[in-house]
Amino acid sequence: MLTPTITHVIFDMDGLLLDSERIYTLLNGKILERYGKIFDWPLQAKLMGKRTIESAQIIVKESGLTGILSPEAFLEEREIMLQMLLPTCTLLPGAERLVKHFHANGISMCVATATCTDHFLLKTQNHSRIFAMMHHVVKGDDPEVKQGKPAPDIFLAALRRFEGHVEASKCLVFEDAPYGVAAAKEAGMSVVMVPDPKLDASCHERADQVISSLLKFSPQNWELPPFED
Repeated sequence: MLTPTITHVIFDMDGLLLDSERIYTLLNGKILERYGKIFDWPLQAKLMGKRTIESAQIIVKESGLTGILSPEAFLEEREIMLQMLLPTCTLLPGAERLVKHFHANGISMCVATATCTDHFLLKTQNHSRIFAMMHHVVKGDDPEVKQGKPAPDIFLAALRRFEGHVEASKCLVFEDAPYGVAAAKEAGMSVVMVPDPKLDASCHERADQVISSLLKFSPQNWELPPFED
């Protein structure tokens, strides 16, 4: 393929930089278990990249709990447990190395995440050094993000906040979710996908590159400065 000139990088966060997805999976399962329901992989896959209230609506509907449990009540119950567990998020393999590498080589970066501001602060409180290397962060509750992924709103908002006029075609997005990949492509950007291994290969089709881990990313394949080690 012809490699576009990349000048800026946009990272998703959950399941890409941070291992937060395991916490949501655990808590969603605990709540549904009380209603005799199972939080399985097909349901989890439908939530990837979705904003908080959208995820809750999908969980309630797909689990057959409409009229029994409201999305708002689901979130209220889960929130108590999230406050305790989200600060335990750890960086996923390769995340710190890649962010530090781009920062050291003057590649401007940002984060575009569906998570809300309160949860972002909890998840990142022990990783402030890494997230301080980002030029900016756009979150799911940002006023400019009218629609969640797969709409391109969040990536277009992220693009506008870089310094100067930056063309979408010069942005490389790192995503783990099909909705996120679709949103980035709709925004006119290139995408490296790092999917969950359980995700069906048909969900990889729109990505420009698919890798199993950020550790597998080779910057030189995108004409970016190579790792020194």
